[in-house]
Amino acid sequence: MMRTLVICISIHHKNTEIVAKEIAEVLSADLLKPNEVEINTLSEYDLIGFGSGIYFGEHHRSLLNLIDKLPDLKGKKVFIFSTSGMSNAGNYIHNVRHRVSHFHTSSRERLVKKGFDIIGEFTCRGFDTAGPFKLIGGISKGRPNENDLENARGFAKKLKGSPNAG
Repeated sequence: MMRTLVICISIHHKNTEIVAKEIAEVLSADLLKPNEVEINTLSEYDLIGFGSGIYFGEHHRSLLNLIDKLPDLKGKKVFIFSTSGMSNAGNYIHNVRHRVSHFHTSSRERLVKKGFDIIGEFTCRGFDTAGPFKLIGGISKGRPNENDLENARGFAKKLKGSPNAG
């Protein structure tokens, strides 16, 4: 049986936590926050997921800091997931300014540098009231919705059935 860990930080509206719980349930995975992870136990897992909401075009700082602290685990199978108020395409000015082509770019680059094998990525919208969005009552209201959660479950099922997963 494949042993899986899902690492998730979800701050404001728990959007990403909702998605993480769906993924973790399908994968029968342990679910931890970045500050709960014991780095020396990661080698015991066959598959590890890293997820958070998107803050200024990338994953939450605590998740990025955890990835930076990880040892090189050549070939360890991982996946990345996130929720965000806007689609990545809607963040064109930020992307150009910071040379980011996707919200997962920073995490992906860090994980690849450590030798991890990224076997999948998932993202969906999430209710967002950060910054100026608060003035208009937020964006992506009602998200993640049931369709988003079904897509997250489908993503996890593909990971579970993937020959690359374990």
